[in-house]
Order: sequence, then structure tokens, then C-alpha cells
Amino acid sequence: MKIGTKEISENSDPYIIAEAGINHNGSIQTAKELIDVAKNSGADAVKFQKRELEETYVEDIVKDPAIAEMGVEYTVSNLKEVVLSDAQFRELAEYARNAGIDFLCSPWDESSVEFLESIDMPAYKIGSPDMTNFVLLEKIIETEKPIIISTGMSDEEEIDKTVDFLERHNAEFAVLHCRSTYPAPFHNLNLNFMNKLMEKYDAPIGYSGHERGIAISAAAATMGASIIERHFTLDRTMEGPDHSASLEPTGLKKLVRDIENIEESKGSEVRYMTRGEYNNRVSLSKSLVASRKIDKGQEIKREDLTAKSPAKGISPQELYNIVGEKAQRNLSEDQIIQWEDIEKKEERRYDTSLEDWGVVVRFSDIEGSDWGDPDVYEFRVNGADLEEEIEISDHKDKRLTVHAPEQKGHDIVDLSSTTEDERKRAEEIIQNLIDKVRNEIKPHFSKENDPMIVIHPGGITSEKMVLDQTEEMNKQLAKTMDNLDDEGVELLLENMPPLPWIYGGQQYHNNFMRADEIAEYCEKHNQKICYDTAHAKLWCNYSDTSLKEHMEKLKPHIEYLHIADAAGVDGEGLQIEEGEIDWKELAPILNTLNVPKTTEIWRGHEKNAEGFKKAAKRLENFLN
Repeated sequence: MKIGTKEISENSDPYIIAEAGINHNGSIQTAKELIDVAKNSGADAVKFQKRELEETYVEDIVKDPAIAEMGVEYTVSNLKEVVLSDAQFRELAEYARNAGIDFLCSPWDESSVEFLESIDMPAYKIGSPDMTNFVLLEKIIETEKPIIISTGMSDEEEIDKTVDFLERHNAEFAVLHCRSTYPAPFHNLNLNFMNKLMEKYDAPIGYSGHERGIAISAAAATMGASIIERHFTLDRTMEGPDHSASLEPTGLKKLVRDIENIEESKGSEVRYMTRGEYNNRVSLSKSLVASRKIDKGQEIKREDLTAKSPAKGISPQELYNIVGEKAQRNLSEDQIIQWEDIEKKEERRYDTSLEDWGVVVRFSDIEGSDWGDPDVYEFRVNGADLEEEIEISDHKDKRLTVHAPEQKGHDIVDLSSTTEDERKRAEEIIQNLIDKVRNEIKPHFSKENDPMIVIHPGGITSEKMVLDQTEEMNKQLAKTMDNLDDEGVELLLENMPPLPWIYGGQQYHNNFMRADEIAEYCEKHNQKICYDTAHAKLWCNYSDTSLKEHMEKLKPHIEYLHIADAAGVDGEGLQIEEGEIDWKELAPILNTLNVPKTTEIWRGHEKNAEGFKKAAKRLENFLN
């Protein structure tokens, strides 16, 4: 169901209701302070309670609470002291709207429903005492507004009856598991009952908590609660029935923060290795290493092998697949073993119907592997390569692409930097690369097309996203690109993921992620792009937008494709069909793009480019 624009379902982030109740103690100023606290905490809604005591209680008790038993006497006496007028409720509703938070209120009688309708309530919350009150529920159902109903003070049979009543009246509703004691002891909370509610009812299930602390409500979010409701107050020592079981402002803020972190941590059902994990794996994990000299043609024995860092060779998991193989070249003691060292180079041509197919290579390994006869070689250039003379044999039948370095030493190559020294340093690095491509690399490749150079725009911050600075960053980017001498090469900017890994830590991109922003830049500056499907999927997951629409918007500007799967918000470079991209959905767009396409799979170069080849084969199922 929806409350305002917020969708509430098992797949959405929990809708968090900050329950002010009657903790305003009859003061509209306190009530406004409670609204401010709820808004500042990050809650979705702030909720109060509305009663006409003459309708809620029998007349004699309202006139003289002392005639009732002690509990009723205390409750009614307190309620009489904390009543807010209709005018004050209107003022609070307007105050909440101006603050940008949903204003909710629990009606305890039919007259209160009629009043709340006059201030355009987006939904109704029914407290536990009225879960069995079909008289009140009838009135609320007539409003056709969503209903959230708590189940405290009721047994299972009563819950079933109320749910059946709501369903028979076609009401839109959610059910909250609740224990109505103040505070509720932990051993009574029985959170697992939420699982039963989820199994039984075709409705969002949530939790309304009256326990001490924030851990239990956060745990309910972990268990799948679609709505979390918690009482809060300015001060737990204030006079009144609900203050002692309420969170104070700091506690409410921490609870909302923890729930947001929990929801973010749930991530995806796809298991993937993040770029940060990969970087740490290379540094800390092990490769198979020759424990002694091994001659070419010699059968490898168990005692010839050990495991050492870094993880830049064959995994030690392959230990007993390597034992018994023959070395294809001489191996020195302590040498990291590669697949090329123990596998014969394939002589046959790798066959794929994928047109203009490319693979990722480095200068050091282009001659050593069977790449499968791709049409395009994309060289990854790092900062150190810029200082070395490039020596490479001729590949006149291959198209050349070069990926510019993202960093040099410990400096990010940030073409979008708003710091002029950083921007100029990045400009110099890219110009150096362009010169090297023209003079040292281009002569060895096909002359039919100018080399494409893929460039990351930069726009990276370490603390948080600053999307309000995107426009200024793109101005600096355009300045950098205009200054570059690109004669004889084609410069392509690449769309970015939201959370890049730099120096082993996660940081933030701020430009070249949103489709509208990239399209506007490309149209204004006549710029073409390398479209990365994995980067785009990560951004779309992060921003809850459509990958198909993202790609469709940018299709006119795409000159080159990086193709890989992705999952979550930072799981890139996954094998095709092993992430979250719907390739059938993208196929109609991909089939209209007559551009080179490189299968950019992490570690795809290993075992004679097995990962790149597998990706090409899988893409054949979707691409003409």
C-alpha cells in the first residue's frame, strides 16, 4: 500500500512512524518540538492521538473519573488534562506539512475521524485498544484511506476476525505486531509472531514497540517489518503514562539511523566480491608458487608447490588440479605460477558470433595468452606505464582501445576537480597518455579507426555525495576536455558507479551517473561515451531507477560498450547472468548499437581469457 508517495511492502524500506501520542502534555509548543524531533530523526511520519472523551468513555466516568477503578481513573484524568483543540490540531498538521513529514493521527471515536478527514489525513493508524472496534473501523473504511492497525491486547482469533472484516470491506491495511504494556519486557515481545502474520495475511506486516531501548525495533526491521512505530518524548521523566516507555530524541535518531543501515546492509541475494575485497584479496590472499626450480616438460609434484602472497596467480584451491601437469616453461624457485605456465596454448581459433568483440589486456600479457581472436584489444594503462617506453608487436587486424589511468601514485586523476591544481594535474596525465597512444601504440594496430581512449571523469569525494556540485564539476570537466589535443584519437567519457573503491576504501562519485545529466553534457559538448552496463546498473540500484530507461536515454551518445553484470550498489564486473541485470530487457537496445563491445569481467583474463570468452558466449543468447 502507499501512504502519500511512500510505498509500503515487503520489498520497501520500513515506513518509520514517530509516535508522539499525548506526550505533548497538552502544550502545542511541545507538540511542535516533537514534530521537529521526528523530522530531524529521519522518520517518515509523526503521529498524535485525537479523542472526544464524551464519545470515547461513558458519560459518568468523563464527568467524575474517581468513580472508576484506579487504572481508568488515572487514564481519564490524564486525558482530560492533555486535550488539544481542533484548531491546534489543524495548526500541527500544517506545521508538519511545512516541515516535510507525514502527519498521522489515531482517532479514538467517530467524531475524531470526521475531523481528521477535514485536514486531509493520508492514512489512519488504529491503536491496539480499537483493533476489535468494528464500529470505528466501519467509519474509517468509508474514508477509503490506508489503515495501519496494531494487535496489542488481542488474541489470534480476534486478529483473524478483524483482518477478515477489513478484507471483506476491501480495505487497504497493514498489521503491526505489538505488546501493549509500558514498557514491554523483552521476554514478552515474541517477535517471531511477525513471521506467522506474514504467512497468514496478504498485507504489509510491521512492529509497534513499547520496549526500552532501540535494539528490538531495529531487530524487527531486520526480520522484515514493513512499518516500525515507536513512542518518543522530549524527556522520559515528564509526567504522563507514555513518557517512561518512549525514546528520547537521541534514541529516536539512532533508531532511524540503525534501521537505514540495516536496510542498506540487506543488499542483494547475489554473492559477489566487491572491488575493495578484490584489492585486499590481491594483497593478502595466496597464489601457488614454485617451492623449487621446475624445468620445462617436468611433471609437477606436490612437493614442487607452496602458497604465498600476493594473489596474482593460480589459486591454491587448484593445488591438486596442478599436480601431475607438465610445466610449459622453466619456472624458478619462488615464482608465482600462472595458467599459461602449465597449460598448452590453444591453437584453435575461438569462435564467437559476437561482432566487434573486445577483451581487456595489459602490455605485459598480450602475447602470453590465447585471447580467442577478439576484434578489439582494450589496454589498461596505469600510472607507471606512462613513465615507461611501450614495446609491443604488431596487431594490424585489431582495433585499439586504451583505458586511461584512474590514479597515478596516490593521486586521483580527477578531470572534474573544482581545485584547479588537481584538475590541471589530471589534464597533464591524460595529455601524456594521448601522446603515448599516438606515438607508441597506435602504429601497431589497425588504421581503419582512430584509437578510442576511455576516460573516467573523476568527480570523486571521500565523505559523501555532493550532487549539488555536479554542475560545477561538469563545467571543470568540459574545460579539461576542451584543453586536450585529441588529434588522431577519440576520447570517450565513461558513465560512473555511485561508490568507487579507491586506495582500498569506498568513496563517492558525483557526476556522470544520472542519465539526464550525462545526456545534457553530451548534447552541449558534442561528447560521445563508453557506456558501462555494470556501472549503470549500480547507479540505477542506488537511485532506484530503471536501467532500461537509463540506457535508452543515453543510446544516441554511445560509441563503445563495456559489458558486464552487476549486483547491489558496488558489485561490478560480474559474469553475464550472474548478477541482477535483465539481459532480455536490454537486448533490444543493445542490438541497435553497432559499436565495439568489450566483456569486462573481473579476472576474465585468467585461464586463457576464460571469463571474457564465457561472457561472449552468454551474450550470444541475447544479441544478434
